[in-house]
Amino acid sequence: MRAQALQRVQEFAPKMGRHYARDRNVDKGPGQHTAVSGLSPFIRRRLVTEAELVSVALDHHGPENAEKFIQEVVWRSYFKGWLERRPAVWQAYWAGLAADLEAVEGDRHLRSRLDAALAGATPLACFNAWVAELLETGYLHNHARMWFASIWIFTLGLPWRLGADFFYRHLLDGDPASNTLGWRWVAGLHTRGKAYEAKAWNIAKFTNQRFAPKDGELARDIEPLDAEEPDGLPPLQPLRAVRPPDPALPTALLITEEDCCLEAFEPGRLQLCGAATLQASALRSPLPVSDQVAQFEASALEDAAARLDVTPVRLSAGDPADLLRWVEESGARQIAMAYLPQGPLSDWMERAAPQLAAKGVTLGEWRRDWDATIWPHATAGFFKVKQKISQILQTLESPS
Repeated sequence: MRAQALQRVQEFAPKMGRHYARDRNVDKGPGQHTAVSGLSPFIRRRLVTEAELVSVALDHHGPENAEKFIQEVVWRSYFKGWLERRPAVWQAYWAGLAADLEAVEGDRHLRSRLDAALAGATPLACFNAWVAELLETGYLHNHARMWFASIWIFTLGLPWRLGADFFYRHLLDGDPASNTLGWRWVAGLHTRGKAYEAKAWNIAKFTNQRFAPKDGELARDIEPLDAEEPDGLPPLQPLRAVRPPDPALPTALLITEEDCCLEAFEPGRLQLCGAATLQASALRSPLPVSDQVAQFEASALEDAAARLDVTPVRLSAGDPADLLRWVEESGARQIAMAYLPQGPLSDWMERAAPQLAAKGVTLGEWRRDWDATIWPHATAGFFKVKQKISQILQTLESPS
């Protein structure tokens, strides 16, 4: 899959400059998304890295013409860093989702409206088409995601976390930070007091008139949902400390979808006594996760293992005792893995950690220079990061 991703990078490279800046916002419909790279499912699992993408864009177009493409790549890292600095936001999303799902069970009217939205059976043709595309392909154009979320929240009047959950269960590129914070941004919770309004003229223009909803069909004069969080955003937290793997310890290598390019860290230099892939897509939601998502994750993990020339045990993120049993059978005293940012897999590993520690098993993580350089800047809005992109890239002379 990495080979497929790298081939796609080279194919799209000529379009990473002015072409991307001009046409990236146009949603041409399923199978017609030629102005955007389509690489997001691969980037999400680092089958191709952000640093590699930026390097190609600069080589082909230079910093001025590649500026917009590079900004969009950095957006992803900004969101991840922002959530790392405010882990309480992720925990609040998860707790709020559970409450929303419970509310649906006790409200037949809400259940009926939710079912209609999830089935693409609303009065809005554009919304219904986006539901169908998401379910069929596991993808939506970024502009369509914004319209969809705005309509879900403000026109259909549905709880935003249920929409975020729907996306997360079906998007091949579903990422805890980008998905959660993207929905919060639309709702007016990320940029406080400023929600995103889906407008009929905007949908018509940027779908090339494929859809032409009437003004009266969409919510007008929308109000941000910031009243849901009267105390505002939680305070910034320092980035979690990282302990890299100890080369002196017998090591079990754990491959997750958080980074499927572990060869960058040269794990062969460790005293490896076993390897495993950990399939965790089922953790995305209390509800069933798309088979497409699970299959893409499984293929990415297999590809990562094959490039490392290891024959892995295949684990699922179910009972943490299964992880401990595998480690003990391998004879390892530590697990080496890529850094787990905020999200369901990080939560799961946090639950597993006490059992591992009780048996004397330590966790060693690799965190990429790219993340370590960008995340400290993700303290407020994206503008603060955008202003420093040139400086950040200069710091990352040989980014990993």
